This record gives sequence, C-alpha cells and structure tokens, in this order.
Amino acid sequence: MVTTGLSTGRRTARVLGFWWFALSGAAVAAFAVAPYLTASLQRLAEDDAGLAAGYAGRPAWVHVVFYTHIVGGGIALAVSPLQFAARVRARLPQVHRAVGRVAVTAMLFGGAAGLVLAPMNQAGPVGTAGFGALAVLWSWFAAAALRAARRRDFAAHRRWAVRAFAMTYAGVMLRLWLVVLMVAAIGWFGVAPEEAFPVAYAYVPFLCWVPNLLVAEFMLRRRAS
Repeated sequence: MVTTGLSTGRRTARVLGFWWFALSGAAVAAFAVAPYLTASLQRLAEDDAGLAAGYAGRPAWVHVVFYTHIVGGGIALAVSPLQFAARVRARLPQVHRAVGRVAVTAMLFGGAAGLVLAPMNQAGPVGTAGFGALAVLWSWFAAAALRAARRRDFAAHRRWAVRAFAMTYAGVMLRLWLVVLMVAAIGWFGVAPEEAFPVAYAYVPFLCWVPNLLVAEFMLRRRAS
C-alpha cells in the first residue's frame, strides 16, 4: 500500500488494518462458504451446521437464492480488500477495474438475494428489518460506487466503496458477534449451550453492520476534515 507522507505509526496501522481485513475476509469466505458448497443443505441441517436448518425444507428456488447470497457475499469478502491497496490502483489500474467489477457484481447479486431471504431469517421481525436494511444499503452503496467510477468522480467513488465494504464486512462481524454473544449468554447469563445460538442470533441483524457503517462514516469525515 502507498504510505508516503505518513508517520511510522500510521503506516504500520494502515498495513496491519489492510492485512486484517484481507485475511479475515478470506477466512470467512473460505471456511464459512465452503461447507455449503461441499454438502447439501439437507445434510448440513442434519448435522445442525450453520443456517442450513432454516432453509433445507424450503422450495428449490429459495435454495438458489440462498446459494446466490452465500457465494456473492463470499466473493465480495475475498476480493474487496484488494481494492483498497493503493499500489494496485496506481500500478495496475486494469486489475483494480476488473476486480472492482467482480466485487460490485457479487455485492449486487448477494444484496438482492439477501433482500429476498430477509423475511425467512431465524431472528423474526427484527431480523427481517436488520438484514433487509443491510441488503438494501449493500446494493445501493455498491451501485453508487460503480456509477461514480463511470462518471470518473473518483473521490465519490472511494467514499461509496468504503461504505459498500463496510456492508460487505458484515459477513465477518456477524460471526464474530455470534461468538462473543454466545460466550456471554452461556458464561454470564446461564443460557444452555444448545439455546445460545438463537439467543445470540436475535441481536446480530443490526449489530453486524450498524457499527461498521458508523466507523466508516467517522473515518470518511475525519479524512475529509
């Protein structure tokens, strides 16, 4: 990444931040998506793996939408951090544009599928509202980033891209928050282990993306000032 003119501390923070996003995104893309691509939803539901139980018994078209959401989100998580590598933008603009098209396409498909799935979530009305808003904003920000790039308004493009990535990164934060909330539910509130997942899942529809967006907006405003 280009870090000219920055203090040593800020350069180190940017490098560490970049690798954190890149590696955590790749890890979730690989390990969270892979089970759905290597076994059927019915088999995963029998093993009580992930969210499979909530979708295994639904019609085939729901399965298609579910896989579209999973694969779209996984691709977006895996490739999006590369878009923030300044050296790639400066030295390999063709790569930046090609990866950007892949990322935006994945976000649009993943967001549209997420909106369809939102009413079917396991967290009830709160999940429908939270995941539905996430899907709408994810698609909106990705489309806005693409439109700004086509207008060659690269300052606006970068702002929308940061917001779109904040929504994409909800896939990582959802899993991190689930772990934290499940441990808290079991250790602090005495919830039975088999009941910890639904208890924790009720809180993540907004928690997985609202803090991301607030941090993104803070960073954008700080940079603008």
